[in-house]
Amino acid sequence: MLKVGLTGSIAVGKSYVCSVLRELGAFVLDADLTAREVVEPGTRGWRQIVENFGREVLQSDDTLNRAKLGAIVFADESKRQILNSIVHPLVIEAQNDWLLARERENPHGIAVIDAALMIESGGYKRFDKIIVVWCEAETQIERLMARNGLSREEALKRINAQMPQEEKKKYADFLIDTTQGFESARAQTVEVFERLKLLVE
Repeated sequence: MLKVGLTGSIAVGKSYVCSVLRELGAFVLDADLTAREVVEPGTRGWRQIVENFGREVLQSDDTLNRAKLGAIVFADESKRQILNSIVHPLVIEAQNDWLLARERENPHGIAVIDAALMIESGGYKRFDKIIVVWCEAETQIERLMARNGLSREEALKRINAQMPQEEKKKYADFLIDTTQGFESARAQTVEVFERLKLLVE
């Protein structure tokens, strides 16, 4: 089975690219979803977050208040590192279990894991190929402002807290540029998928 890592910065269109890959027949795991599952109330991850950040980052139903936690960690690098040190190992464990299950299901399949911080965490080394999704900086800022209802300043703060796109692109085996919108991104994704298929046949 071909293990493919898909990454890119915030608001560049990773989810859309993943939806196309899924439609084409790849197994796709969304790391954001996994990251949510490993911190659901009562889990080991949830307990560690409460120990480190206090109950004020919880909502009334004990689920994490992501907006509050996000505001804390985007404003303080050391707190962001603490959060990542809790969540990353749990996410990687869950991803590895998922990859083993997909390999049993189809040894000749293509399994794609979508994770924003794959390069920063070193997790990219586990994959056979890396796809980096990117777009022009101004497009990224506008998309993030529209999607999350942020001011330009807030959007830039979140973008600048991540590894620069140009740096991420250096790790790519395949690049998908979503600047021109859905149709262009879809065509590039289909082309990348065809090239990946050649590697498993």
